[in-house]
Amino acid sequence: MNILGKSYVELLGLLNSKKISTKELHEYFSKREKKYNKELNVFLTLAENPGVEGEMPLAYKDNYNTEGIRTTASSKVLDSYISPYDATVVERLKKSKTYVFGKTNLDAWAHGASTETSDYGATKNPWDTSRVPGGSSGGSAAATASYLMPATIGSDTGGSIRCPASWCGVVGLKPTYGRVSRYGVIAMGSSFDCPGPLSWHVEDCALLLSHMAGFDPYDATTSSKPVPAYMEKLNAEKKLKIGIAESFFENVDKEVKKKIEEALEILRKMGHIEKKIKMLNPKHALSAYTILQRSEVSSNLGRYDGIRYGNDRSFFKEEAKKRIMLGTYTLSHGYYDQYYKKAQKVRALIIEDFKKAFDDVDIIIAPSTPSTAVKLGEFKKYPFFGEQMDILNEPANVSGIPSINIPVGLDSKRLPVGMQIMGRQFDEETILNVSYKFQRETNFFNMRETLLKKYHD
Repeated sequence: MNILGKSYVELLGLLNSKKISTKELHEYFSKREKKYNKELNVFLTLAENPGVEGEMPLAYKDNYNTEGIRTTASSKVLDSYISPYDATVVERLKKSKTYVFGKTNLDAWAHGASTETSDYGATKNPWDTSRVPGGSSGGSAAATASYLMPATIGSDTGGSIRCPASWCGVVGLKPTYGRVSRYGVIAMGSSFDCPGPLSWHVEDCALLLSHMAGFDPYDATTSSKPVPAYMEKLNAEKKLKIGIAESFFENVDKEVKKKIEEALEILRKMGHIEKKIKMLNPKHALSAYTILQRSEVSSNLGRYDGIRYGNDRSFFKEEAKKRIMLGTYTLSHGYYDQYYKKAQKVRALIIEDFKKAFDDVDIIIAPSTPSTAVKLGEFKKYPFFGEQMDILNEPANVSGIPSINIPVGLDSKRLPVGMQIMGRQFDEETILNVSYKFQRETNFFNMRETLLKKYHD
């Protein structure tokens, strides 16, 4: 049977109808891992035991605690740490008949937008291995794009799902903050972190979200709002009013803009209406995010003292040290009001800005990243590389709204371009619906088929 490129949903159907077995799936993806992982550096750890019959393989970003399996957050501080429990997301997905195939590479502690700050080496972009896959969920995105897994789980703090999804040419969903439990996910920025799925297929993200989402008594920030039947809503007929804010298109590469404009033309032909709106410049979200996130980082990394978990603090690398120092400074006496408190006020303004915009439109569309994937090593030229690459993603994290990246074609370098669709809080249903309809209309320009000619069986 030809498995290559099949969606998670398709494979699950074949598994349930007993046309394929869990053993066959495990052997198939193990063979692909052996063939391509050395080049791409996607997996840090592979689970020793394949799933029992009837279970689907799934890979997780290595900041998810997985019982009995090494969890490192790509830092040598946790090099030998074996988690004694599963994160809520892992536990829920196991109950929906999945097993942990392996753990994927990320920027150490999720600090970055290129997966180059990993203590275990950089992950490579499957489209061009001289380039980065984006980050911090770069391992998950590259595994998905090269079909080392039909779907993966990442986390998004300031664009950490959508940036690598954009640069690797796959679908990546950041849910509303509080829609999915963070319990058992190694914290980076606690008021921003959002677990979410990646795949070549929108329906895979919808299905996985339906299993992941919902209130969790172990996470007080989760919402008790009912979880919609996302899969059932994918085909619903909706004519939407699309908001376009010029501030999200400033300093964006011309080729990226062109691909977004072409995608918007397709959406117009599908019956959706476009409306120009005014919104705060994303640079304000970048400023607030940088201060607040680093403040939370300095607090969250305080527990890694070599007594309770893993190795001592001498194992922290440069990026972690910089973030700890800046965060400690902004929280210190005499500077809390000047920086942290002021950033929280800006955050409140950004939340209100989105609420006002959604009074007039149903969704907001923008580029996911200002450019396509950059060369390995580029991050060293920028003191705030991650924030600069995620500048268009950070407003959704600061305001807590859902956002999805979908692929909209290739630039002249044959690199993927991503478009993000933002929605109202807890309205993942709408952004999944329009993304799915766009996928059906375009097949994402046969990008999957193009890349899998390179990563064939």
